Amino acid sequence: MIARIAKTVLLVQLGILAALFLAIQKFWLTDSWLISLLIATAVVVLVRAVITANTFMLSQPYEGGGDHIRRLGPFENCALFLEEFCASLLCSSVGLPFRQFDKHTFADTTALPVLLIHGYGCNSGYWHWMSQALQKARITHYALDMEPVLSSIDSYVALIESAVQRVRAETGSDKIVIVAHSMGGLAARAYLRDIGGASISKIITLGTPHHGTTLANFGIGINCGEMNWVGRAEEGLDSRWLHLLEASEDKQLRALIVSIYSHHDNIVSPQHSSHLPLAHNIAVDAIGHVALAFSSDIQARVIEEINKAGHEKSPLTAPPAGPHKFSGQQRPI
Repeated sequence: MIARIAKTVLLVQLGILAALFLAIQKFWLTDSWLISLLIATAVVVLVRAVITANTFMLSQPYEGGGDHIRRLGPFENCALFLEEFCASLLCSSVGLPFRQFDKHTFADTTALPVLLIHGYGCNSGYWHWMSQALQKARITHYALDMEPVLSSIDSYVALIESAVQRVRAETGSDKIVIVAHSMGGLAARAYLRDIGGASISKIITLGTPHHGTTLANFGIGINCGEMNWVGRAEEGLDSRWLHLLEASEDKQLRALIVSIYSHHDNIVSPQHSSHLPLAHNIAVDAIGHVALAFSSDIQARVIEEINKAGHEKSPLTAPPAGPHKFSGQQRPI
């Protein structure tokens, strides 16, 4: 479904570009079709850039999640925006409509198999660039498409369990690694809550709003309501769904989770929402939300964590990390 929607949106954009081109040719005194095409293309790209810029504006009040986080300079902010804009453009125009995939397997791999779980409004095409890095590392990986698109996050647990058992059956591995982006990380936590961690060696979440995000209030669907955060960073409330998830989880299973997130995420706000107590948290700077799976640095970190899984002592036998103080409130049951 997402692929069809992405293709439709792409066609609409191409139609607008064509209409602008014809209008410029007809009403503007220029004989150069190339200039007309460049101007029309610039207008469409500018609109797309404004959409990306708007996410930064909406999340800006929470940027950095505290005064102790490094503030970016003008050039770093420009680089952050350009990287996120390019990642968003590639994701929506190439990845989602044309780059869906099921699996890439390697008989000579030394790593545990991986299941990739996308986030809100995406499909397996989001992982195309991460998949290229995993293929170079010869890591077997599978991907799934979570539908219905606007359904409750709880409804994805059965899809994940089916995918997990398929990966185990086809690879012969007792345990697998899950890599999940954004909402996909919450779906993975719901899976741990309902199914447990018997089949999971590690879960790596990228930019997951573990405590909710204010930008979910601008989306549609049951799952957006389940991810929302209402109010200021220090005084807000997470959703009832997130509160119930927190209350019903086996906290020992948090040791299976590695949360990688950016202090300058433009979709997760407040950004420290991605810090999950009792999990292993890795914070980075100057990377946007969509760009997390496009960044070569993040890809390298993910591959490192995958390679460590299965070769390191089970985190469930180690003492958990100390709790992280999260200053926001939670809704009462």
